[in-house]
Amino acid sequence: MKEILIDRRENGVAVLTLNLPDLRNAMTDAMTARWRQAVAGLAADRELRCVVVTGEGKAFCAGGDLSWLAERRIEDVPALRDRMLGFYRTWLTIADLEVPTIAAVNGAAVGAGLCLALACDLVYAAEEAKLLAPFTSLGLHPGMAATYLLPRVAGVGVAREMLLTGRTMTGLEAASAGLVNRAFPRESLMAEVLGIASRIAANAPIATRLTKVALAGGGHADLDAALRWESLAQPVTMASDDMLEGLAAQREQRVPRFGNA
Repeated sequence: MKEILIDRRENGVAVLTLNLPDLRNAMTDAMTARWRQAVAGLAADRELRCVVVTGEGKAFCAGGDLSWLAERRIEDVPALRDRMLGFYRTWLTIADLEVPTIAAVNGAAVGAGLCLALACDLVYAAEEAKLLAPFTSLGLHPGMAATYLLPRVAGVGVAREMLLTGRTMTGLEAASAGLVNRAFPRESLMAEVLGIASRIAANAPIATRLTKVALAGGGHADLDAALRWESLAQPVTMASDDMLEGLAAQREQRVPRFGNA
């Protein structure tokens, strides 16, 4: 069970650490199985407020285990399709969590590893971290929803450049391109991310979860769709104990003490 470390903190923040540093945290079969268990456990945790994903050692995640991919070469296309779809969906369950998720990209994020980071709600990177999606240089079509996640996060132009040329971006370049939210010095990355996670965890959980739903997939299709959603979601929060606590805390000039969603 060592492949994924779970650190649950008292403030409702959970830190998931990919823990195969000798393999640059590549997505082995064992790590994939452990990831499935870890995320399922977090999904059932009603006290959870925010999840941080990072990597042990010098890399965030080197992507799919290349030896695993080579072994699949002997299978036919329908069998490979089923295996790959299961692999993708297992790792992208991070996007299904109801609470906000943050990727702390401490080092190289390659291929499927980059997609894992981009599937999180917020992405922060070490300034010198390397972010790349070298699928075509390996003879592969992009996978792990790269053709959805990259243009959704950073726009079609950046997606085309990264996927067609294999361009590597540093964390600083990725922040300038809009691929990540911000870049920090590597030595302060986790402290900065945990501070952000703590601020999220301190907010009203019902409002936070509904806001995550509203922003899923890049936000609403148009103004009217946003107004229809907000005219329902905002009254839900108006009827909650969270709103009463938030107003009382503001009136009394204290930190609010919200319950679980």
